Amino acid sequence: MKCPYCGSDGVRTLETRDSQNNTIRRRKECLNCGKRFTTYEYIETVELMVRKTDGRIERFDLNKIVRGLQKACEKRPVTMEQIRNLAERVRQDLMMRGKGEISSQEIGDLTSKYLKKLDRIAYIRFASVYKRFEEPEDFRRILKEVRK
Repeated sequence: MKCPYCGSDGVRTLETRDSQNNTIRRRKECLNCGKRFTTYEYIETVELMVRKTDGRIERFDLNKIVRGLQKACEKRPVTMEQIRNLAERVRQDLMMRGKGEISSQEIGDLTSKYLKKLDRIAYIRFASVYKRFEEPEDFRRILKEVRK
């Protein structure tokens, strides 16, 4: 494994622990630059494929969910660990469905469902991009939904 900061091959594992959903969490440190980072190891039974709205098919990428959540949760009281756990929960739920192909809408709906429970403001931000809000009325509609 290479350091995500400097690209060095010199990385050592500081700590390994079991995490939720049959996942192993490892804290690592680069021997070159000294920065620390976390990796997750999980069992991949079926390679999930995602059908995009335009019909294209691509491999499922957990990091895309994490990046979307990071944007939605920016300047919110949500930790990176909570974001990763939420993304992993989405991946686990999709795997449990037993389908090799899922739609991007299924991913967005599931992510929205969990994010709504975690942080309502982040949920509104995520929904505004995911559902492609174009009018102020779109925000009013979702605000009514969140208040329930």
